[in-house]
Amino acid sequence: MPKMTFIQPDGKRVEVDAPVGLSVLEIAHKHGIDIEGACEGSLACSTCHVIIDADWYGKLAPAKPDEEDMLDLAFGLTKTSRLGCQLIMSDALDGLVVSLPTATRNMM
Repeated sequence: MPKMTFIQPDGKRVEVDAPVGLSVLEIAHKHGIDIEGACEGSLACSTCHVIIDADWYGKLAPAKPDEEDMLDLAFGLTKTSRLGCQLIMSDALDGLVVSLPTATRNMM
């Protein structure tokens, strides 16, 4: 099974099993990682904002315009920011590393 690593705001690294077909948001919730996901993955908020490790960012499919629009609302936006609900785990992403921002902005 693929694995991925979440880097928490305090720098703690948490490696978890990452089942193929689940989103990064779903994987986080499955393992008790603190990502809000206020809209439950319906691409209506930015509370599942994650920062992709630079080595991994180029391996992801580009963000669609709807995701980019929601990312504009994210706290602490970076050049490698994505929404966890839009990143679907695959075998090609085995080893993915994402950092959690220090805060979220819930506009709902």
